[in-house]
Amino acid sequence: MTTMIAAAAENNALGKDNKIIWHLPDDYKRFKEITSGHYIIMGRKTFESLQKPLPNRTHIVISRQENYNPEGCTVVRNIKEALAACPESEDRFIIGGGEIYNLALPEANKIELTRVHHSFDADAFFPEIDLNEWELVQSKLHPTDERHKYEFTYETYIRK
Repeated sequence: MTTMIAAAAENNALGKDNKIIWHLPDDYKRFKEITSGHYIIMGRKTFESLQKPLPNRTHIVISRQENYNPEGCTVVRNIKEALAACPESEDRFIIGGGEIYNLALPEANKIELTRVHHSFDADAFFPEIDLNEWELVQSKLHPTDERHKYEFTYETYIRK
């Protein structure tokens, strides 16, 4: 199963200047729970924003840079190579950034989206979800609280 996992604002904003715009601790916890023990696929800029490999995950980094070889990662040139680097029997998660989500969308079977209920100025965006191709099968609202400035909803989509 190929799953795209992201947090995106109402205007599909993902981030700006290679940084996430919001701070949602419960969403980070959910991301960790969902992706732990699995393959995660990302672009070079997303990997570099992490500062180091995330624990208990196999990292596949897409980069066109020659001699790019961060420790603890498998580096590939494109989305097809990234998917091929994961065993068929393993779940794989596309974790960003915007360009990688666009390239991976045709390959994905599932989307785990945290929809942040606000619009932001951004330079990276999640692709539009075409409801003719995707079915929303689960939705759970998370209200604002002392740790979360913005309301958000966990949404799960399955390709029709």
